[in-house]
Amino acid sequence: MRTSDSTDPLWQRSALDLIAAYAGRDFSPVEVLDSVLERLDKINPKINAVVTLDRKSARSAAEASEKRWLARTALGPLDGVPLTVKDNIPVCGLRTTWGSNLYADYVPEADELPIARLRDAGAIILGKTNCPEFTLQGYTDNLLFGPTRNPWNLELTPGGSSGGAVAAVSAGIGPIAIGTDGGGSIRRPASHTGLVGLKPSRGRVPRCDGFPAILLHLETLGPMTRNVADLRPVMQVISPPDPRDPVSSYFRRESFEVEPIRSNRILYVPQFADSPVDPEVSASVAVAAKLFADLGHSVEEGKAPFTIEPLAQAWGVVGQVGLAWLLETKPDWKGKIAPALEEMAVNGKARTGREYFDALNIFKELEQSLSLFFEAYDAILTPTAAALPWPVSDPYPQWIDGQKVGPRTHAAFTGFVNISGCAGISIPSDPAANGLPIGFQLVAASGRDGLLCALAAQFESAHPWIELAPLLL
Repeated sequence: MRTSDSTDPLWQRSALDLIAAYAGRDFSPVEVLDSVLERLDKINPKINAVVTLDRKSARSAAEASEKRWLARTALGPLDGVPLTVKDNIPVCGLRTTWGSNLYADYVPEADELPIARLRDAGAIILGKTNCPEFTLQGYTDNLLFGPTRNPWNLELTPGGSSGGAVAAVSAGIGPIAIGTDGGGSIRRPASHTGLVGLKPSRGRVPRCDGFPAILLHLETLGPMTRNVADLRPVMQVISPPDPRDPVSSYFRRESFEVEPIRSNRILYVPQFADSPVDPEVSASVAVAAKLFADLGHSVEEGKAPFTIEPLAQAWGVVGQVGLAWLLETKPDWKGKIAPALEEMAVNGKARTGREYFDALNIFKELEQSLSLFFEAYDAILTPTAAALPWPVSDPYPQWIDGQKVGPRTHAAFTGFVNISGCAGISIPSDPAANGLPIGFQLVAASGRDGLLCALAAQFESAHPWIELAPLLL
């Protein structure tokens, strides 16, 4: 992706470019906010990315940031940078619905921890982005707000569940979006919209004061950006450990840093067993794999070091049971949620303890096997999504490479990363013939988020993607 220059409108600038300009007094956070809000007013009615906007608080934050920059007392590398927050992440005083009528009027009294940290760092919170109900589906639509559309083609979905988040950033509504990833929900939407999406290692970003964890430890919180460099300041702000999230203590007090580049051992897995992949996706990701070899890395093509089918089944069991458990606290839920979610909840309630324990055991076995795998390799390279974006009216693509497929076939490559607790990142690669974005995924052992950012930055430098925002908008 090209970097910003002085001719770009302010809404199109990267976070780091904004910070440099604030420091040089080229323009102010208030001017940037005005530009972003003008862009939002023009674009958001077409894409339905931001579902709750907080103009008043955003302006107050921008004015306070402007005063700090003038006084040379800026709070850090995100002071005055506008961003959006996915609607399953509580923001104090701002309606947070989880995409469901059951939470349509819920206004949190506290920020979830990462959002509190971003606010304390001076970031400007624009509002909340759309997500599917309970963030349990791989596209973005709900009964409360309706569908979000892909800025690259308004007839298509941006995927999900962070579909509103990526649509906002891709269309120029803030350079950063904060979302969650429980089975690929940051990475796949990023691949469908030409963005970088980081799914941090389990515990890398501590969480508290959020919604109930219906996906247990599978879901992590992370950023989506237009370039790799903007990931680092976000992660530096949100990743320090916190005793309220004990898993985060694994990372002690170390600051998030990008690892130095060296020759790495990469296993390139173009396909999981016989699960289909769109030929244009396969060709694009093959180019990325070759480039890493040309850059001096040891790239070996092979099969996945695990079996995918049990993982998908186990993820489904946990999701169903988690939803059924959540709805036990909402006795009047029937008839108020989407039919597909009702079916999921009914199935979850019928699951046995044995089935749930079997699923957790499958998770543990994958963690162990990948821990051993990463003794011999530094990263796994795969497609991010098996399909290109599909019609906005459909919950999933019906066909991939001529094969009739089920609801999670397009998502085959991402769930194992959540189950194992590893770090994962999606990076734009060569687009499809019709211009639609395609992404590839890199996965590393837990704790090596900095390695993924280094590899992504190296790829971006050697093979920059073309545009900062879709030209059709």
